[in-house]
Amino acid sequence: MPTEILMPALSPTMEEGTLAKWLVKEGDTVSSGDVMCEIETDKATMEFEAVDEGVIGKILIPEGTEGVKVNDVIAVLLEDGESADDIGDTPAPKAEASSNVAPAEASDATAPAKGHGRGDTDATPAPAAGNAADGSRIFASPLARRIAAQKGLDLAQIKGSGPRGRIVKADVEGATQTTAPADTAAPAAATAAAAPTPSGPSGDAISKMYADREYEEISLDGMRKTIAARLTEAKQTVPHFYLRRDIQLDALMAFRAQLNKQLEPRGVKLSVNDFIIKACALALQEVPDANAVWAGDKVFKLKPSDVAVAVAIEGGLFTPVLKDAEMKSLSALSAEMKDLAGRARDRKLAPHEYQGGSFAISNLGMFGIDNFDAVINPPHGAILAVGAGAKKPVVNADGQIEVATVMSVTLSVDHRVIDGALGAELLNAIKANLEAPMTMLA
Repeated sequence: MPTEILMPALSPTMEEGTLAKWLVKEGDTVSSGDVMCEIETDKATMEFEAVDEGVIGKILIPEGTEGVKVNDVIAVLLEDGESADDIGDTPAPKAEASSNVAPAEASDATAPAKGHGRGDTDATPAPAAGNAADGSRIFASPLARRIAAQKGLDLAQIKGSGPRGRIVKADVEGATQTTAPADTAAPAAATAAAAPTPSGPSGDAISKMYADREYEEISLDGMRKTIAARLTEAKQTVPHFYLRRDIQLDALMAFRAQLNKQLEPRGVKLSVNDFIIKACALALQEVPDANAVWAGDKVFKLKPSDVAVAVAIEGGLFTPVLKDAEMKSLSALSAEMKDLAGRARDRKLAPHEYQGGSFAISNLGMFGIDNFDAVINPPHGAILAVGAGAKKPVVNADGQIEVATVMSVTLSVDHRVIDGALGAELLNAIKANLEAPMTMLA
């Protein structure tokens, strides 16, 4: 039977997207791994690859179409021996998104159509199925079944890599009669948090309020909708508290100048932000109980320091994650941050590059902001708001007044994860690392 190609969920927050560009046309033959189209999500433009091989029988959603819902049918794939006449007038209906049982599982294994595409959930129609010796169902594409039959393979012993564990061509091509199932579990599909109920006056009420004023109405794109929903959720559901410290940067500035002079032949130039990232990563190791995230009814305490850094882009922001930051040199962190920030501004980051982490940094000091309070990005346990370094009078260890470069920082903390004393310990560790930067290289 023809295979429905469904609009995939390419990020946890994606509910709909724009089918930006088709890279294939009707009648083209595609193989597993071939890029079929480009899809704009709420965060980035991403390529969508074929899972099975076949012929593009019909394209149902033209390129440039906005607001295509996840799991909508966007095209139909034909397999060997099938033609466009097999497609019919309309694609088979999808299961409702709220259903936990796919049609083939609920009734018969001979469903009229089967789902195809990365990001399929349990709500997508089930692929062709058969039964294993123990009576459990085996989901595999017809092509995979033919290859398995030719090679004498037991499908029950093969781990599928397609949607919902479906066995596809690539799974059986390299398999042998003695192949044992791979001991890997398919990652659970992340579900987007429901947006909080809107509060305040409605859009219609606001438009009436400003009816006699000149204004431009700007529609919200996917990124702005996601930012609005997540930050509203954060302020409504996360019990924030705030800790503030002033940090003297004179030693760091002198050390940075020395390092940059030595690194100049390599084309490396360290920023103050690179030192802040390293200081936070090491502080999370020094105060491991603060390296944690809120997980609904439990707390996950992380071992590596995965630090997210807010990057402003046109129309929104990304928080790319520097993983294992405590293990990386300052120059490595600097290079990785430049790469992530550049691709973030081009909206070329993959979801795994901006998801996760336990801690975030938001630096508005480069814009001249003295201090501010940042909103926690769930499920992170804390975020550090970094202000500008400025010359200020301070009292030194001898009780004398002198001028120093002082940076104000604010640690926003989720009280469900980190208590006051623990948060203070974390912020003190960050301060100590920045005021004695050479210790970060020890």
